[in-house]
Amino acid sequence: MKFLTNILHGILGLLLISIGAHAAEVSQITQIISKEEFSSYKDVADFIDNSPKVTKIVKPEPEDIEKYGSEVVKSLTGSDCDRDGKMDDNAKCNAVYYKLWMIYAR
Repeated sequence: MKFLTNILHGILGLLLISIGAHAAEVSQITQIISKEEFSSYKDVADFIDNSPKVTKIVKPEPEDIEKYGSEVVKSLTGSDCDRDGKMDDNAKCNAVYYKLWMIYAR
């Protein structure tokens, strides 16, 4: 019985940690993107297009070096949907949009 109680306490503890982390994440994103700003986007594509852009330097491909020489610098520019200063992929942007939609659409 004590074993089962310890297991249940462990699960409950993990659940509470998860809920707390989610609440902090929700609080953070709503401080960055207001309901008014979110409401201005037509859809997720509009949200991504109007998110801040970030650029990062990446390693050039061998073809780039062959074509432009060994001193070539290659960069990628993309959206920062969660406003953390890092480039986000499409899945991350969709997740941020969905979280905001769940918060603000109610």
